[in-house]
This record gives sequence, structure tokens and C-alpha cells, in this order.
Amino acid sequence: MEQLLEQLNIPYKNIKLYERALTHTSFANENDVESYERLEYLGDAVLELIISEYLYKNTEYEEGKMTKYRSNYVCENANSVYSTRLGLNEYLKLGHGEEERGGKYRKTILGDIFESFIGAMYLDLGFEEVKKFIYKNIIPIIEDKTIDFFDDYKSVLQELVQTDKKSLEYIVIDEQGPAHDKTFTVEVRIDNIVYGIGAAHSKKEAEQIAAHDALKKAQNGLE
Repeated sequence: MEQLLEQLNIPYKNIKLYERALTHTSFANENDVESYERLEYLGDAVLELIISEYLYKNTEYEEGKMTKYRSNYVCENANSVYSTRLGLNEYLKLGHGEEERGGKYRKTILGDIFESFIGAMYLDLGFEEVKKFIYKNIIPIIEDKTIDFFDDYKSVLQELVQTDKKSLEYIVIDEQGPAHDKTFTVEVRIDNIVYGIGAAHSKKEAEQIAAHDALKKAQNGLE
């Protein structure tokens, strides 16, 4: 952990906070220690405030557009990118079962630990240090136009379909794997025609992937 904090130039005081921030529930249950969940709750609020301020000061967007962009930059997709870029997952403590299932690379967990890490830094060093860290390490990622953080493809597709007065539905066509680790395959149908397909460990994420697939095919209009 010291190596990570030194690599990221974090002038830490309480290293135990950062260790807790990277402790998954599965490890906590096996070792009777506290997991990252409470820190995640705190970090989410701190991150939202910093990104909100960034958008307010650096754009002329109206309220609705700022809210939309903030939801792009503070979401599971974006947070998992930040975690990977910072190398947080390499220091993640997982229970044996979760580690065997590849938890170190699961988008949900990657997103969680970024928020918990921010929560730990806030408690350890205060708001201004977290803000400096975000502006140095995260804002450049946000401003990299080659990265697509947007993950609410369902809403975009819904608006497009409503404009054309077409029907839209998501159908689960396959489920595989044990109850604790299922993979769902979903089709999105517009006027009963399959426009996209997606597979993921949750129905919600599979629907988003299917909607994204449909939007790529519908760039020139739903015909």
C-alpha cells in the first residue's frame, strides 16, 4: 500500500484508511475486518461535489446538461476507468472465491474502490487535497476525448424511438452460470425487430450494452 500511495504522490497520514478502502466485502467477511462500503458512500459524495464544481467553473452548460455530464463522469463505467489507470485494483483485497472469479477486474468492484479510495483520502487529508488529486489525475482522463464514459444508452435509444413512435422492448434470451455469477444475454427489439444484443453479469448492464449496439446500427436512422 505504501508503494501505491508513493506512486500517486499522496502525502498520507493514516495508511489504514487506504487499506480499508481497498478491502472488499468478501475479504472482510473471511477476516473479520471492515470493508470499503462506508468509505465508498462518503467518496461518492465528495467526488460528485468536485466534478460538479469543475463543470460549473469550466463550462457554460445549463443545469440539465451539467447534471448529464456529471452522471457520465461519476458512474460505474468512469470510476472503473479511473481505478484501472491508477492501479488501485492491484492492491485490492478479495476473498478466495471472489478472487478466483476475477473480482480484481470486475467493473462494479473497480468502480466501488475508486469512490472508497476518495473517501479515505478525504478523511485522511481533507477536501482540498482530494480536489488537487482529482484535478491532477482524473480531470485529464475526463478531458481525453477518446474515452467514452457515457453508459445511459437506454435513455438515448428511448428518446429516439419515441420520436419515431416505435415500440421498444428488452428481452432476456439466455441465462448461464450459477446463481451468484450469472451471465444474461439481452436483445433490444424495436417494432419487434432485433436491433441490438448484449451480454453481462446483470440484466441492467446487458440492456445497456444491447442499447449501445442498437444505437451504433441506428446512426443513420431507424429504418
